[in-house]
Amino acid sequence: MSKSPARIRLADAAFALFDERGYEQTTVDDIAERAGVGRTTFFRNYRSKEAVIFPDHDRLLDLIRDRLATSSHSTALVAVSDAVRLVLLHYIDEGDLARRRYGLTSKVPALRDREIASVARYQRLFREFIAEWMGDPTASASLRAELMAAAVVAAHNHVLRRWLRGESRDPVAEVDEAMREVLALFPVRSPGDGSAEAGTTIVAFRSARDLDALLPELRRLVEP
Repeated sequence: MSKSPARIRLADAAFALFDERGYEQTTVDDIAERAGVGRTTFFRNYRSKEAVIFPDHDRLLDLIRDRLATSSHSTALVAVSDAVRLVLLHYIDEGDLARRRYGLTSKVPALRDREIASVARYQRLFREFIAEWMGDPTASASLRAELMAAAVVAAHNHVLRRWLRGESRDPVAEVDEAMREVLALFPVRSPGDGSAEAGTTIVAFRSARDLDALLPELRRLVEP
């Protein structure tokens, strides 16, 4: 989705003023004046000063939700990886703006709190999807879904921060590898795949008969 020229000018003006005066000292009127637009134009593009910094979280959540909705049970984890990549690509597409936001949120506690709240929304969306995909209402399954969602978000954020700091030459390849490592932590056993029945089952019991007398009968039981 392309941004209007006024929206871009407002964002550029806002971040320039934040650098010059500080976030708290910059007002909506200051931003509009620097961008050469009126106050009405500002609010047509952004709900608040804070929204200039975090403008696209709702749209990103919708993109994630749409990608997850297109998956089947067998492709659910692929969809999770694709959704993570979508978010990373959005930040990469923002380029310098994403880095300026990172620097600003690192310095302003209120913005950092807002960012943490936004991350929690992503994690909740993944947790709900994974829990539904698992189809198991037990407490242990709920915990597993929570752990998986937390690991997914942590992997994305780790790669994103590396890219924001200029430490990653290929963040897309890194996030794909990170997601493979995350999913390897949670091996999947689909219903009916026979995994639960595979292997050797040993049953211990007590008998008055000698072992030598029991062994031939035991072999007949286990041989195909």
